[in-house]
Amino acid sequence: MNWTFRIASLSLQIPRQALLAGALLLAMLLALAAFAAQLGSYPLGLTRSLQVLAGQGSAMEQLVLLDLRLPRILSALGAGAAFGLSGAIFQAMLRNPLASPDVIGFNAGASCGALTALILTGGLVLPGAIAGALLTAAAVTLLAWKGGLSPARLILTGIGAGLALSATADLLLSRLDIQSAVSMAHWLTGSLNARNWDDAVQVWAGLALLAPLALWLQFPLARLPLGEETAAGLGLNLPALRLALTVTGTLLAALAVSTTGPLPFVAFAAGPLARALRPGGHPALPGAALAGALITLLADTASRALPGIQLPAGVFTALAGAPLLIWMLLRHFRKGPF
Repeated sequence: MNWTFRIASLSLQIPRQALLAGALLLAMLLALAAFAAQLGSYPLGLTRSLQVLAGQGSAMEQLVLLDLRLPRILSALGAGAAFGLSGAIFQAMLRNPLASPDVIGFNAGASCGALTALILTGGLVLPGAIAGALLTAAAVTLLAWKGGLSPARLILTGIGAGLALSATADLLLSRLDIQSAVSMAHWLTGSLNARNWDDAVQVWAGLALLAPLALWLQFPLARLPLGEETAAGLGLNLPALRLALTVTGTLLAALAVSTTGPLPFVAFAAGPLARALRPGGHPALPGAALAGALITLLADTASRALPGIQLPAGVFTALAGAPLLIWMLLRHFRKGPF
């Protein structure tokens, strides 16, 4: 059953199940964000947090909530949404759940680019991440091209490129002083520690530019499973569409990596989770954005909740994502040759 929304001469039909799934994810996100805002050594209950948000509270309470906890929560939500959108775009375009930017090496390329920019300039992390991700996407696509682009060949090439780029990142760390190297090694694991308002504004400004484009591309993306001839017959310019999807997905991945580091398996898991809540083979990009934000904030909250130790959020996403990757690989092997 679909619900129809009309604005003037425009109408949009949205399946009821998709709306209910989105509402469920949004409610979970709000509850988790409220819990994360209260979590920490400085006591700050829900009622007091709302009062501080309304402009009340002491200077210390405003410092704790507005300058420390809120930017970290917003950075987690924005980066997670970008990871989720990027993963869902590549998985839908290549029609393979393994084809997410963290599996095919794009996140590793963004990390190397950001690290190189940091070493050479002392900053420019976002431009470095974008350049690294785009160069990696171009190189992996060219290496995997053989009279066409096979998703399996691209995934295997991307896995190899990701391993090589991870080794390159380790080599780049050796060029830093010991304190910077420890800090960057923590970032390369995937962490939201010490995120501030600059990080939150950057990731949400990037999302404001890229998310509408991604959601608009969802409509032609949903026609790709019909087959190339049918999609072309419906008026789609397939090479231009694939280029637009690749650039948009790569920029979203670079935006997220520049905020949290290459947080593993968030882009990989968000799309399948969104599709599980909305079966039917649709790309489900809005659901993937919400799922990515939920996974990232959950991992960061778990990293803060452990008493006496501060682990990077990437440790938790890796612990949860690695079994999922193995299970999906086994599913592919059972279906036939990879």
